Amino acid sequence: MKSPALQIGSFTFQWGSRTYVMGILNVTPDSFSGDGIIAKGDALELAVKQAREFLANGADILDVGGESTRPGSAPVNAEEEMERVIPVIEELRKNFPQVLISIDTYKAKVADAAIRAGADIVNDVWGFRADPGDCIGGGEI
Repeated sequence: MKSPALQIGSFTFQWGSRTYVMGILNVTPDSFSGDGIIAKGDALELAVKQAREFLANGADILDVGGESTRPGSAPVNAEEEMERVIPVIEELRKNFPQVLISIDTYKAKVADAAIRAGADIVNDVWGFRADPGDCIGGGEI
C-alpha cells in the first residue's frame, strides 16, 4: 500500500517514509529556548544565517514565530507580531525560494499577512479556533 502524500508547492511529503525536520526561527526577544533572534542584533541577518545552518543540517521546513510561548511571557498584539515576522519571511523567501516556510501564529491577521509575504504553511496550535473572527485570505483556508 502506498503511503499518503501531501504536496505543498514543489515539495511532497511522503508520510511514513521518513521523519521531516522543522527548523524553528524564534523572532522574539524572550524565547523559552534562549535563542530569540531579535534580542541578538540584526534580525534579518541572523534569521538568514540560522536558516542556512538549519537547511545545511537537513531541515525540510523553516518555521517563523514572533510571539514567545515561554511561561510568564507577555502576549504580543498582531501588529507587533507582524513587524517581527513579515520582514523575516520576506528575506527567507528571497534567499531560499524553494524552501517551505511556515508561520507559527494563532492570529488570523498575522497568518494572512505571512502567507502574502511568502509563507507556505500556517502552524497554528489552536487549529484556527483561537481567532474565530477572521479568515485567512478572505476565507480561503
